[in-house]
Amino acid sequence: MTFAQRFFTAAAIALTLAALSYGVVYRAAADKPEFFNLTGIFPGENRPAVTFDESITASPLLDLSQGRPLLVVAASNGMIAIQNVDTGALEWRIEVPVPAGQKAQIVSTPALIGDKLVVLYQCLEQGRRTSHRLAVIDMTRKQLHDSFPVLALSAEVPAADGVATVKFDPPMAFSHSAVKHASKSGTELGYVYASFGNSGDSQPFHGWIFEIDMDAWRQKGSTSAVSNVLVTTPEAECPVTAPYGTIEMICGGGIWTPAGPQVYQTGDDFELFAPIGNGQIDLARRDYANTVMRLKPGLQFDPGCDAGLCANFDPVNPSKECMASCKNLFIPRLPDNSPPLLPHGGECDDKTFWECLARMDYDLGANAPIKVDLQNGSSVLVQPGKDGGAYLIDADHLGTQYDRLQVVELCGTAEDECTLSWRGMMVTQPVMAYVDQEPVVVLATFVSDKTHPAGLIALKIVLENGRPQFRRLWRFPDPKSQEAVDSFRSHPSLPVIATLGKKGEPYVWVVDIAKPGMIYGVRLKDGTLAAKGVMQGTGRPLSAPVIHDNKLYIASTDPDTRKSMIEAYRIELRE
Repeated sequence: MTFAQRFFTAAAIALTLAALSYGVVYRAAADKPEFFNLTGIFPGENRPAVTFDESITASPLLDLSQGRPLLVVAASNGMIAIQNVDTGALEWRIEVPVPAGQKAQIVSTPALIGDKLVVLYQCLEQGRRTSHRLAVIDMTRKQLHDSFPVLALSAEVPAADGVATVKFDPPMAFSHSAVKHASKSGTELGYVYASFGNSGDSQPFHGWIFEIDMDAWRQKGSTSAVSNVLVTTPEAECPVTAPYGTIEMICGGGIWTPAGPQVYQTGDDFELFAPIGNGQIDLARRDYANTVMRLKPGLQFDPGCDAGLCANFDPVNPSKECMASCKNLFIPRLPDNSPPLLPHGGECDDKTFWECLARMDYDLGANAPIKVDLQNGSSVLVQPGKDGGAYLIDADHLGTQYDRLQVVELCGTAEDECTLSWRGMMVTQPVMAYVDQEPVVVLATFVSDKTHPAGLIALKIVLENGRPQFRRLWRFPDPKSQEAVDSFRSHPSLPVIATLGKKGEPYVWVVDIAKPGMIYGVRLKDGTLAAKGVMQGTGRPLSAPVIHDNKLYIASTDPDTRKSMIEAYRIELRE
Protein backbone atom coordinates (compact mmCIF):
# COMPACT_ATOMS: atom_id res chain seq x y z
CA MET A 1 0.00 0.00 0.00
CA THR A 2 2.01 2.82 1.35
CA PHE A 3 5.32 4.53 1.40
CA ALA A 4 7.40 2.99 4.21
CA GLN A 5 6.89 5.11 7.31
CA ARG A 6 9.84 5.85 9.55
CA PHE A 7 9.44 7.70 12.78
CA PHE A 8 11.79 8.56 15.59
CA THR A 9 11.06 8.16 19.27
CA ALA A 10 12.16 11.49 20.73
CA ALA A 11 9.62 14.28 21.12
CA ALA A 12 11.59 17.48 21.59
CA ILE A 13 11.98 20.66 19.61
CA ALA A 14 15.33 22.45 19.43
CA LEU A 15 17.26 25.19 17.71
CA THR A 16 20.29 24.61 15.55
CA LEU A 17 22.52 26.46 13.09
CA ALA A 18 22.96 25.71 9.41
CA ALA A 19 24.62 27.31 6.39
CA LEU A 20 22.86 29.09 3.53
CA SER A 21 22.16 27.18 0.34
CA TYR A 22 22.07 28.83 -3.03
CA GLY A 23 20.46 27.70 -6.27
CA VAL A 24 22.13 27.02 -9.59
CA VAL A 25 20.78 28.99 -12.55
CA TYR A 26 20.93 27.76 -16.13
CA ARG A 27 21.26 29.75 -19.32
CA ALA A 28 18.19 30.78 -21.26
CA ALA A 29 17.13 28.91 -24.36
CA ALA A 30 16.52 30.53 -27.72
CA ASP A 31 13.01 31.76 -26.80
CA LYS A 32 14.44 33.56 -23.77
CA PRO A 33 12.40 32.13 -20.91
CA GLU A 34 12.69 33.78 -17.54
CA PHE A 35 15.16 32.26 -15.10
CA PHE A 36 15.36 32.42 -11.34
CA ASN A 37 17.88 32.32 -8.53
CA LEU A 38 16.97 30.38 -5.42
CA THR A 39 18.45 32.32 -2.51
CA GLY A 40 18.40 30.73 0.91
CA ILE A 41 16.31 32.57 3.53
CA PHE A 42 16.48 30.10 6.41
CA PRO A 43 18.05 28.28 8.07
CA GLY A 44 21.26 30.25 7.92
CA GLU A 45 24.12 31.57 10.00
CA ASN A 46 21.98 34.36 11.48
CA ARG A 47 18.68 32.53 11.18
CA PRO A 48 18.85 29.24 13.07
CA ALA A 49 16.54 26.43 12.09
CA VAL A 50 13.62 25.25 14.16
CA THR A 51 14.24 21.51 14.16
CA PHE A 52 12.19 18.51 15.21
CA ASP A 53 13.46 15.21 16.51
CA GLU A 54 10.81 13.45 14.44
CA SER A 55 9.86 13.75 10.79
CA ILE A 56 7.62 16.34 9.17
CA THR A 57 5.45 13.96 7.17
CA ALA A 58 2.46 16.30 6.78
CA SER A 59 2.74 19.13 4.29
CA PRO A 60 3.38 22.61 5.72
CA LEU A 61 0.50 25.08 5.51
CA LEU A 62 0.21 28.84 5.11
CA ASP A 63 -2.03 30.58 7.65
CA LEU A 64 -3.38 33.98 6.53
CA SER A 65 -5.92 34.42 9.32
CA GLN A 66 -3.79 36.64 11.55
CA GLY A 67 -3.26 39.62 9.27
CA ARG A 68 0.17 38.37 8.23
CA PRO A 69 1.34 35.09 6.73
CA LEU A 70 2.50 32.38 9.12
CA LEU A 71 3.86 28.92 8.43
CA VAL A 72 2.12 25.98 10.12
CA VAL A 73 4.29 22.89 10.62
CA ALA A 74 2.86 19.64 12.00
CA ALA A 75 5.63 17.35 13.23
CA SER A 76 5.11 13.62 13.59
CA ASN A 77 5.55 13.78 17.37
CA GLY A 78 2.33 15.75 17.82
CA MET A 79 3.94 19.19 17.86
CA ILE A 80 2.29 22.04 15.94
CA ALA A 81 4.82 24.83 15.37
CA ILE A 82 4.05 28.27 13.96
CA GLN A 83 7.01 29.88 12.20
CA ASN A 84 7.73 33.35 10.89
CA VAL A 85 7.74 33.21 7.07
CA ASP A 86 10.57 35.75 6.79
CA THR A 87 12.99 34.50 9.43
CA GLY A 88 11.87 30.99 10.27
CA ALA A 89 11.73 31.94 13.94
CA LEU A 90 9.37 30.00 16.16
CA GLU A 91 6.40 32.24 16.99
CA TRP A 92 4.59 29.72 19.18
CA ARG A 93 3.91 26.01 19.49
CA ILE A 94 1.41 23.61 20.94
CA GLU A 95 1.20 19.86 21.44
CA VAL A 96 -1.97 17.93 20.68
CA PRO A 97 -3.44 16.32 23.80
CA VAL A 98 -3.05 12.57 24.46
CA PRO A 99 -4.06 10.26 27.30
CA ALA A 100 -1.54 9.88 30.12
CA GLY A 101 1.40 7.67 29.21
CA GLN A 102 0.73 7.84 25.45
CA LYS A 103 2.41 9.62 22.54
CA ALA A 104 0.91 11.47 19.60
CA GLN A 105 1.72 10.89 15.96
CA ILE A 106 0.69 13.25 13.15
CA VAL A 107 0.99 12.01 9.59
CA SER A 108 -2.03 13.66 7.93
CA THR A 109 -1.85 17.25 6.73
CA PRO A 110 -4.24 19.33 8.89
CA ALA A 111 -7.01 21.53 7.49
CA LEU A 112 -7.37 25.28 8.02
CA ILE A 113 -10.86 26.77 8.36
CA GLY A 114 -10.29 30.47 8.87
CA ASP A 115 -8.39 30.71 12.16
CA LYS A 116 -9.22 27.11 13.14
CA LEU A 117 -6.68 24.36 12.50
CA VAL A 118 -8.21 20.86 12.45
CA VAL A 119 -5.58 18.24 13.31
CA LEU A 120 -6.01 14.49 12.86
CA TYR A 121 -3.60 12.40 14.91
CA GLN A 122 -3.16 8.94 16.37
CA CYS A 123 -2.32 8.06 19.96
CA LEU A 124 0.26 5.35 20.64
CA GLU A 125 1.06 3.32 23.72
CA GLN A 126 4.29 1.32 23.50
CA GLY A 127 4.19 1.78 19.72
CA ARG A 128 0.62 0.49 19.32
CA ARG A 129 -2.14 2.75 18.03
CA THR A 130 -4.87 3.00 20.65
CA SER A 131 -7.08 5.76 19.22
CA HIS A 132 -7.45 8.28 16.40
CA ARG A 133 -8.43 11.80 17.39
CA LEU A 134 -9.22 15.23 16.04
CA ALA A 135 -8.45 18.47 17.83
CA VAL A 136 -9.07 22.07 16.81
CA ILE A 137 -6.45 24.71 17.50
CA ASP A 138 -7.47 28.34 17.87
CA MET A 139 -4.85 30.17 15.79
CA THR A 140 -5.88 33.54 17.22
CA ARG A 141 -5.67 32.59 20.89
CA LYS A 142 -2.80 30.12 20.34
CA GLN A 143 -4.43 27.30 22.25
CA LEU A 144 -6.80 24.37 21.90
CA HIS A 145 -10.16 25.72 20.82
CA ASP A 146 -12.46 25.59 23.85
CA SER A 147 -15.57 25.21 21.64
CA PHE A 148 -14.38 21.92 20.15
CA PRO A 149 -13.73 19.17 22.71
CA VAL A 150 -11.21 16.59 21.48
CA LEU A 151 -12.94 13.99 19.33
CA ALA A 152 -11.98 10.29 19.50
CA LEU A 153 -13.22 8.53 16.37
CA SER A 154 -15.21 5.31 16.58
CA ALA A 155 -17.66 3.55 14.30
CA GLU A 156 -19.60 0.33 13.81
CA VAL A 157 -21.44 -0.18 10.52
CA PRO A 158 -23.43 -3.04 8.92
CA ALA A 159 -21.35 -5.61 7.07
CA ALA A 160 -21.92 -6.69 3.48
CA ASP A 161 -23.87 -9.77 4.56
CA GLY A 162 -26.48 -7.63 6.31
CA VAL A 163 -26.05 -9.60 9.53
CA ALA A 164 -22.68 -8.82 11.11
CA THR A 165 -21.05 -5.43 11.69
CA VAL A 166 -17.65 -3.91 10.95
CA LYS A 167 -15.96 -1.94 13.71
CA PHE A 168 -13.35 0.77 13.30
CA ASP A 169 -10.23 -0.83 14.80
CA PRO A 170 -7.65 1.79 15.86
CA PRO A 171 -4.58 -0.51 15.86
CA MET A 172 -5.38 -1.58 12.29
CA ALA A 173 -6.06 1.94 10.98
CA PHE A 174 -3.53 4.57 9.94
CA SER A 175 -4.24 8.21 9.09
CA HIS A 176 -2.03 9.29 6.20
CA SER A 177 -4.43 11.26 3.93
CA ALA A 178 -4.79 14.99 4.33
CA VAL A 179 -7.79 16.25 6.28
CA LYS A 180 -10.16 17.89 3.77
CA HIS A 181 -12.62 20.71 4.34
CA ALA A 182 -15.82 21.30 2.37
CA SER A 183 -18.29 24.19 2.51
CA LYS A 184 -22.01 23.86 1.98
CA SER A 185 -24.86 26.33 1.78
CA GLY A 186 -26.74 26.52 5.07
CA THR A 187 -23.73 25.71 7.22
CA GLU A 188 -21.27 28.08 8.86
CA LEU A 189 -18.14 25.95 9.15
CA GLY A 190 -19.01 23.10 6.79
CA TYR A 191 -17.54 19.62 7.08
CA VAL A 192 -14.16 17.99 7.39
CA TYR A 193 -13.23 14.51 6.21
CA ALA A 194 -10.77 12.19 7.95
CA SER A 195 -9.59 9.17 5.95
CA PHE A 196 -7.82 5.95 6.90
CA GLY A 197 -5.96 3.00 5.45
CA ASN A 198 -3.27 1.11 7.32
CA SER A 199 0.49 1.30 7.71
CA GLY A 200 2.31 -1.17 5.50
CA ASP A 201 -1.00 -2.93 4.68
CA SER A 202 -1.01 -4.77 8.02
CA GLN A 203 -3.92 -7.19 7.83
CA PRO A 204 -6.81 -7.26 8.37
CA PHE A 205 -7.84 -3.68 7.59
CA HIS A 206 -10.39 -1.53 5.75
CA GLY A 207 -10.63 1.92 4.26
CA TRP A 208 -12.64 4.43 6.29
CA ILE A 209 -13.87 8.00 5.82
CA PHE A 210 -15.42 9.98 8.67
CA GLU A 211 -17.54 13.05 7.96
CA ILE A 212 -17.37 15.58 10.80
CA ASP A 213 -20.02 18.30 11.02
CA MET A 214 -18.06 21.27 12.33
CA ASP A 215 -21.17 23.19 13.41
CA ALA A 216 -22.58 20.23 15.33
CA TRP A 217 -19.20 19.61 16.94
CA ARG A 218 -19.06 23.21 18.18
CA GLN A 219 -22.70 23.44 19.27
CA LYS A 220 -23.36 19.95 20.68
CA GLY A 221 -19.96 18.51 21.53
CA SER A 222 -17.90 15.58 20.36
CA THR A 223 -20.71 13.01 20.67
CA SER A 224 -22.59 14.78 17.86
CA ALA A 225 -19.59 15.63 15.68
CA VAL A 226 -19.46 12.58 13.40
CA SER A 227 -22.35 12.90 10.97
CA ASN A 228 -21.57 9.96 8.67
CA VAL A 229 -19.07 7.12 8.16
CA LEU A 230 -18.13 5.15 5.05
CA VAL A 231 -16.19 1.87 4.94
CA THR A 232 -14.86 0.81 1.53
CA THR A 233 -14.84 -2.95 2.18
CA PRO A 234 -17.66 -3.74 4.65
CA GLU A 235 -16.49 -7.26 5.45
CA ALA A 236 -16.80 -8.59 9.00
CA GLU A 237 -14.42 -11.44 8.22
CA CYS A 238 -11.08 -11.04 6.45
CA PRO A 239 -9.61 -14.54 6.08
CA VAL A 240 -6.14 -13.45 4.98
CA THR A 241 -3.19 -15.80 5.30
CA ALA A 242 -0.47 -13.16 4.81
CA PRO A 243 0.11 -10.77 7.76
CA TYR A 244 0.49 -7.81 5.42
CA GLY A 245 -0.14 -6.81 1.83
CA THR A 246 -3.18 -7.12 -0.42
CA ILE A 247 -2.04 -9.80 -2.88
CA GLU A 248 -4.97 -11.98 -1.79
CA MET A 249 -7.47 -9.21 -2.69
CA ILE A 250 -9.30 -9.59 0.62
CA CYS A 251 -10.75 -6.61 2.55
CA GLY A 252 -8.31 -3.65 2.35
CA GLY A 253 -9.34 -0.65 0.26
CA GLY A 254 -7.36 1.87 2.31
CA ILE A 255 -7.65 5.60 1.69
CA TRP A 256 -4.08 6.78 2.10
CA THR A 257 -3.10 9.09 -0.75
CA PRO A 258 -1.18 11.97 0.90
CA ALA A 259 -3.29 14.61 -0.89
CA GLY A 260 -6.46 13.03 0.47
CA PRO A 261 -9.88 12.81 -1.18
CA GLN A 262 -10.49 15.76 -3.49
CA VAL A 263 -13.34 18.18 -2.84
CA TYR A 264 -14.96 20.12 -5.69
CA GLN A 265 -17.77 22.61 -5.24
CA THR A 266 -20.87 22.14 -7.40
CA GLY A 267 -22.89 25.30 -6.92
CA ASP A 268 -24.03 25.42 -3.30
CA ASP A 269 -23.10 21.77 -2.86
CA PHE A 270 -19.92 19.70 -3.29
CA GLU A 271 -18.68 16.25 -4.20
CA LEU A 272 -15.68 14.22 -3.12
CA PHE A 273 -13.56 12.04 -5.33
CA ALA A 274 -12.00 9.38 -3.10
CA PRO A 275 -9.23 7.19 -4.59
CA ILE A 276 -9.20 3.77 -2.96
CA GLY A 277 -6.23 1.46 -2.42
CA ASN A 278 -5.74 -2.23 -3.16
CA GLY A 279 -7.90 -4.98 -1.76
CA GLN A 280 -11.24 -6.57 -2.53
CA ILE A 281 -13.53 -5.32 -5.29
CA ASP A 282 -16.96 -6.86 -5.51
CA LEU A 283 -19.89 -4.65 -6.48
CA ALA A 284 -22.47 -7.04 -5.04
CA ARG A 285 -20.82 -6.82 -1.60
CA ARG A 286 -20.15 -3.06 -1.77
CA ASP A 287 -16.39 -3.63 -1.85
CA TYR A 288 -14.74 -0.81 -3.79
CA ALA A 289 -10.99 -1.34 -3.50
CA ASN A 290 -8.76 -0.02 -6.31
CA THR A 291 -11.33 2.47 -7.62
CA VAL A 292 -12.24 6.15 -7.52
CA MET A 293 -15.54 6.81 -5.74
CA ARG A 294 -17.65 9.94 -6.22
CA LEU A 295 -19.26 10.75 -2.87
CA LYS A 296 -21.94 13.30 -2.07
CA PRO A 297 -22.37 15.18 1.22
CA GLY A 298 -23.28 12.74 3.94
CA LEU A 299 -20.85 10.31 2.29
CA GLN A 300 -23.76 9.20 0.13
CA PHE A 301 -22.66 6.74 -2.53
CA ASP A 302 -24.43 4.90 -5.30
CA PRO A 303 -22.04 3.43 -7.87
CA GLY A 304 -24.67 3.86 -10.55
CA CYS A 305 -23.67 0.65 -12.34
CA ASP A 306 -26.03 -1.24 -14.63
CA ALA A 307 -27.34 -4.20 -12.63
CA GLY A 308 -27.71 -6.43 -15.66
CA LEU A 309 -24.28 -5.70 -17.09
CA CYS A 310 -22.67 -6.15 -13.67
CA ALA A 311 -24.38 -9.39 -12.72
CA ASN A 312 -21.92 -12.14 -11.79
CA PHE A 313 -19.19 -9.53 -11.24
CA ASP A 314 -15.69 -11.05 -11.52
CA PRO A 315 -13.21 -9.24 -9.25
CA VAL A 316 -10.14 -10.58 -11.10
CA ASN A 317 -11.49 -9.77 -14.56
CA PRO A 318 -14.47 -7.38 -14.48
CA SER A 319 -16.63 -6.98 -17.54
CA LYS A 320 -15.70 -3.91 -19.59
CA GLU A 321 -19.35 -3.25 -20.24
CA CYS A 322 -20.05 -3.31 -16.50
CA MET A 323 -17.18 -0.96 -15.69
CA ALA A 324 -18.20 1.48 -18.42
CA SER A 325 -21.76 1.61 -17.10
CA CYS A 326 -20.86 2.98 -13.66
CA LYS A 327 -21.72 6.66 -13.21
CA ASN A 328 -20.07 7.28 -9.85
CA LEU A 329 -17.35 4.63 -9.75
CA PHE A 330 -14.16 4.37 -11.79
CA ILE A 331 -12.46 0.99 -12.12
CA PRO A 332 -9.09 1.16 -13.92
CA ARG A 333 -8.43 -0.97 -16.98
CA LEU A 334 -6.17 -1.26 -19.99
CA PRO A 335 -7.53 0.08 -23.30
CA ASP A 336 -8.31 -2.41 -26.04
CA ASN A 337 -5.24 -3.70 -27.88
CA SER A 338 -2.90 -2.41 -25.14
CA PRO A 339 -0.01 -4.65 -24.07
CA PRO A 340 -0.42 -6.20 -20.61
CA LEU A 341 1.54 -5.08 -17.59
CA LEU A 342 4.57 -7.37 -17.57
CA PRO A 343 7.09 -6.61 -14.81
CA HIS A 344 10.49 -8.03 -15.69
CA GLY A 345 10.42 -10.60 -12.89
CA GLY A 346 7.50 -12.44 -14.43
CA GLU A 347 5.19 -11.88 -11.46
CA CYS A 348 2.25 -11.01 -13.73
CA ASP A 349 2.84 -13.35 -16.67
CA ASP A 350 -0.17 -15.51 -15.76
CA LYS A 351 -2.34 -12.82 -14.18
CA THR A 352 -5.08 -10.45 -15.25
CA PHE A 353 -4.56 -6.71 -15.05
CA TRP A 354 -6.36 -6.50 -11.69
CA GLU A 355 -4.45 -9.45 -10.26
CA CYS A 356 -1.23 -7.79 -11.39
CA LEU A 357 -2.13 -4.55 -9.61
CA ALA A 358 -2.63 -6.57 -6.42
CA ARG A 359 0.48 -8.70 -6.89
CA MET A 360 2.76 -5.71 -7.50
CA ASP A 361 1.05 -3.36 -5.00
CA TYR A 362 0.21 -1.00 -7.86
CA ASP A 363 -2.86 0.40 -6.15
CA LEU A 364 -4.79 3.19 -7.82
CA GLY A 365 -5.44 4.83 -4.45
CA ALA A 366 -1.83 5.86 -3.96
CA ASN A 367 -2.57 8.90 -6.10
CA ALA A 368 -5.15 11.69 -6.00
CA PRO A 369 -7.04 12.93 -9.07
CA ILE A 370 -7.36 16.44 -10.43
CA LYS A 371 -10.45 17.79 -12.17
CA VAL A 372 -9.94 19.67 -15.44
CA ASP A 373 -12.48 21.81 -17.30
CA LEU A 374 -12.24 21.56 -21.09
CA GLN A 375 -13.00 24.12 -23.79
CA ASN A 376 -16.17 22.31 -24.88
CA GLY A 377 -17.68 22.76 -21.41
CA SER A 378 -17.13 19.18 -20.25
CA SER A 379 -14.88 18.12 -17.38
CA VAL A 380 -12.46 15.23 -16.94
CA LEU A 381 -10.49 13.68 -14.11
CA VAL A 382 -6.81 12.90 -14.49
CA GLN A 383 -6.00 10.00 -12.18
CA PRO A 384 -2.42 8.69 -11.93
CA GLY A 385 -1.79 5.06 -11.07
CA LYS A 386 1.02 3.60 -9.04
CA ASP A 387 1.55 1.35 -12.08
CA GLY A 388 2.88 4.35 -14.05
CA GLY A 389 -0.30 4.85 -16.06
CA ALA A 390 -2.33 8.07 -16.27
CA TYR A 391 -6.09 7.72 -16.71
CA LEU A 392 -8.38 10.26 -18.40
CA ILE A 393 -11.93 9.90 -17.06
CA ASP A 394 -15.25 11.60 -17.74
CA ALA A 395 -15.88 13.61 -14.57
CA ASP A 396 -19.67 13.36 -15.01
CA HIS A 397 -19.72 9.63 -15.77
CA LEU A 398 -16.76 7.96 -14.12
CA GLY A 399 -17.20 4.71 -16.00
CA THR A 400 -16.16 6.42 -19.22
CA GLN A 401 -12.39 6.04 -19.56
CA TYR A 402 -11.29 8.21 -22.46
CA ASP A 403 -7.62 7.34 -22.38
CA ARG A 404 -4.87 5.58 -20.49
CA LEU A 405 -1.23 6.43 -21.14
CA GLN A 406 1.76 4.60 -19.69
CA VAL A 407 3.74 7.73 -18.82
CA VAL A 408 6.67 5.97 -17.16
CA GLU A 409 8.06 2.50 -17.79
CA LEU A 410 7.79 -0.30 -15.26
CA CYS A 411 10.68 -0.41 -12.82
CA GLY A 412 13.49 -2.90 -13.43
CA THR A 413 14.96 -4.96 -16.26
CA ALA A 414 16.46 -8.42 -16.50
CA GLU A 415 19.90 -6.91 -15.91
CA ASP A 416 18.83 -4.14 -13.52
CA GLU A 417 16.50 -5.39 -10.81
CA CYS A 418 13.96 -3.00 -9.32
CA THR A 419 15.19 -2.38 -5.80
CA LEU A 420 11.77 -1.77 -4.24
CA SER A 421 9.03 -2.78 -6.65
CA TRP A 422 6.24 -2.06 -4.13
CA ARG A 423 6.97 1.64 -4.48
CA GLY A 424 5.49 1.70 -7.97
CA MET A 425 6.30 4.63 -10.25
CA MET A 426 3.85 7.34 -9.17
CA VAL A 427 2.58 8.44 -5.76
CA THR A 428 1.42 11.98 -6.39
CA GLN A 429 -1.32 14.36 -7.41
CA PRO A 430 -1.08 16.13 -10.79
CA VAL A 431 -0.93 19.89 -11.06
CA MET A 432 -2.43 21.77 -13.99
CA ALA A 433 -2.78 25.14 -15.65
CA TYR A 434 -3.86 26.42 -19.04
CA VAL A 435 -1.39 27.24 -21.80
CA ASP A 436 -2.94 29.08 -24.74
CA GLN A 437 -6.33 28.07 -23.30
CA GLU A 438 -5.44 24.37 -23.44
CA PRO A 439 -5.11 22.37 -20.19
CA VAL A 440 -1.67 20.97 -19.34
CA VAL A 441 -1.24 18.54 -16.46
CA VAL A 442 2.11 17.61 -14.91
CA LEU A 443 2.85 14.40 -13.02
CA ALA A 444 5.86 13.64 -10.83
CA THR A 445 7.28 10.15 -11.44
CA PHE A 446 10.15 8.06 -10.05
CA VAL A 447 11.76 4.71 -10.81
CA SER A 448 13.75 2.60 -8.33
CA ASP A 449 16.26 1.25 -10.82
CA LYS A 450 19.30 2.55 -12.70
CA THR A 451 17.88 2.26 -16.20
CA HIS A 452 14.59 4.05 -16.73
CA PRO A 453 14.24 7.85 -16.89
CA ALA A 454 11.87 9.58 -14.51
CA GLY A 455 10.93 13.07 -13.35
CA LEU A 456 8.21 15.48 -14.41
CA ILE A 457 5.95 14.52 -17.30
CA ALA A 458 3.59 17.02 -18.93
CA LEU A 459 0.49 15.97 -20.84
CA LYS A 460 -1.80 18.18 -22.87
CA ILE A 461 -5.49 17.29 -22.96
CA VAL A 462 -6.88 17.74 -26.48
CA LEU A 463 -10.22 17.09 -28.14
CA GLU A 464 -9.98 14.63 -31.01
CA ASN A 465 -13.29 14.29 -32.85
CA GLY A 466 -14.91 15.61 -29.70
CA ARG A 467 -13.27 12.99 -27.47
CA PRO A 468 -10.67 14.05 -24.86
CA GLN A 469 -7.25 12.47 -25.30
CA PHE A 470 -3.77 12.79 -23.80
CA ARG A 471 -0.93 14.18 -25.88
CA ARG A 472 2.63 14.07 -24.61
CA LEU A 473 4.06 17.56 -24.27
CA TRP A 474 7.45 17.32 -22.53
CA ARG A 475 9.56 15.43 -20.00
CA PHE A 476 12.03 16.80 -17.51
CA PRO A 477 14.88 15.95 -17.23
CA ASP A 478 15.51 15.11 -20.88
CA PRO A 479 14.90 11.32 -20.90
CA LYS A 480 18.05 10.86 -22.98
CA SER A 481 20.21 12.57 -20.35
CA GLN A 482 22.16 10.91 -17.57
CA GLU A 483 20.37 13.15 -15.07
CA ALA A 484 17.08 11.46 -15.97
CA VAL A 485 18.34 8.08 -14.73
CA ASP A 486 20.39 9.43 -11.82
CA SER A 487 17.62 11.55 -10.26
CA PHE A 488 14.06 10.75 -9.17
CA ARG A 489 14.95 7.25 -7.92
CA SER A 490 12.45 7.38 -5.04
CA HIS A 491 9.30 9.26 -4.03
CA PRO A 492 9.75 12.99 -4.74
CA SER A 493 7.75 15.77 -3.14
CA LEU A 494 4.30 16.49 -4.45
CA PRO A 495 4.56 19.04 -7.29
CA VAL A 496 3.19 22.56 -6.91
CA ILE A 497 2.55 25.22 -9.51
CA ALA A 498 2.84 29.01 -9.29
CA THR A 499 2.67 31.97 -11.65
CA LEU A 500 5.92 33.90 -11.43
CA GLY A 501 8.11 36.43 -13.22
CA LYS A 502 7.37 39.54 -15.26
CA LYS A 503 5.61 37.48 -17.91
CA GLY A 504 3.29 35.90 -15.37
CA GLU A 505 3.91 32.38 -16.60
CA PRO A 506 3.15 29.20 -14.64
CA TYR A 507 6.11 27.18 -13.35
CA VAL A 508 6.09 23.74 -11.76
CA TRP A 509 8.22 23.12 -8.66
CA VAL A 510 9.25 19.74 -7.29
CA VAL A 511 11.90 18.34 -4.95
CA ASP A 512 13.93 15.26 -5.80
CA ILE A 513 14.57 13.59 -2.44
CA ALA A 514 18.30 12.86 -2.20
CA LYS A 515 21.42 13.63 -0.16
CA PRO A 516 21.11 16.55 -0.62
CA GLY A 517 17.68 17.25 -2.05
CA MET A 518 17.39 19.06 -5.36
CA ILE A 519 14.80 21.75 -6.13
CA TYR A 520 13.63 22.07 -9.72
CA GLY A 521 11.58 24.89 -11.21
CA VAL A 522 10.32 24.09 -14.71
CA ARG A 523 8.35 26.28 -17.11
CA LEU A 524 4.95 24.72 -17.70
CA LYS A 525 4.51 25.42 -21.38
CA ASP A 526 7.66 23.71 -22.63
CA GLY A 527 9.52 22.03 -19.75
CA THR A 528 12.45 24.45 -19.82
CA LEU A 529 14.47 24.37 -16.62
CA ALA A 530 14.16 27.77 -14.96
CA ALA A 531 15.81 27.13 -11.59
CA LYS A 532 17.73 24.43 -9.79
CA GLY A 533 18.75 24.55 -6.16
CA VAL A 534 20.77 22.37 -3.82
CA MET A 535 19.09 21.94 -0.45
CA GLN A 536 20.71 21.64 2.95
CA GLY A 537 18.74 18.52 3.77
CA THR A 538 17.12 15.74 1.82
CA GLY A 539 13.64 17.18 1.37
CA ARG A 540 10.60 15.14 2.42
CA PRO A 541 8.84 12.63 0.14
CA LEU A 542 5.13 13.11 -0.58
CA SER A 543 5.06 16.54 1.09
CA ALA A 544 3.77 19.54 -0.86
CA PRO A 545 5.99 22.66 -0.76
CA VAL A 546 4.36 26.03 -0.11
CA ILE A 547 4.88 29.02 -2.42
CA HIS A 548 3.89 32.48 -1.20
CA ASP A 549 5.07 35.94 -2.19
CA ASN A 550 7.88 34.50 -4.36
CA LYS A 551 9.12 32.39 -1.45
CA LEU A 552 9.38 28.61 -1.41
CA TYR A 553 8.99 26.60 1.82
CA ILE A 554 9.98 22.92 1.89
CA ALA A 555 9.91 20.27 4.60
CA SER A 556 13.32 18.63 4.90
CA THR A 557 15.48 16.28 6.97
CA ASP A 558 19.13 16.69 7.93
CA PRO A 559 20.77 13.45 6.68
CA ASP A 560 23.39 13.51 9.47
CA THR A 561 21.32 14.33 12.55
CA ARG A 562 17.97 13.03 11.18
CA LYS A 563 16.32 16.15 12.58
CA SER A 564 13.55 17.69 10.50
CA MET A 565 13.08 21.34 9.58
CA ILE A 566 11.62 23.77 7.08
CA GLU A 567 13.93 25.23 4.46
CA ALA A 568 12.94 28.52 2.80
CA TYR A 569 14.17 30.09 -0.45
CA ARG A 570 13.48 33.34 -2.21
CA ILE A 571 12.62 32.90 -5.89
CA GLU A 572 14.35 35.85 -7.56
CA LEU A 573 14.07 36.71 -11.22
CA ARG A 574 17.49 36.81 -12.80
CA GLU A 575 17.87 39.83 -15.06
